[in-house]
Amino acid sequence: MIRLNVNGQDHTVDAEPDTPLLYVLRDDLGLNGAKYGCGLGQCGACTVIVDGKAVFSCLTPVAVLPGRAIRTIEGLGTPEAPNPVQRAFMDEQAAQCGYCIAGMVMRAQALLEHNLKPTEQEIRDTLSVNLCRCGTHMRILAAVRRAAASMGSASGGTADR
Repeated sequence: MIRLNVNGQDHTVDAEPDTPLLYVLRDDLGLNGAKYGCGLGQCGACTVIVDGKAVFSCLTPVAVLPGRAIRTIEGLGTPEAPNPVQRAFMDEQAAQCGYCIAGMVMRAQALLEHNLKPTEQEIRDTLSVNLCRCGTHMRILAAVRRAAASMGSASGGTADR
């Protein structure tokens, strides 16, 4: 039995220690936002935030996660009240097929929690590990810039660097 804190709630799961977090999220906890893309940490569709850092849940064994804070897209906002990053992705119509978007949102969220004024290059570098085959890259970049502006004005422009 492994105890995990996901989106602020404690869960005990019966999983082998080397089970990837992605499988536990989807199969045991019913959190389907993180997607199975490649299973190799090369596409980013499975990205979640662990202790403030974006990680590939397909590569992260659950054995290393007890005592750590795990956040998924389901823990950011709701359809009725999306968080600023989710709202910006909707406003910029950044999703086409939607498969990569949860991972993109989570990676952008992790970036903006540490840097509310990222440069264009910092945004591009951060998102470069997530693949989008639909070609909405420019809208995704615009969404991150919009979210940064929104979050920066709401907090007075401060964030940890």
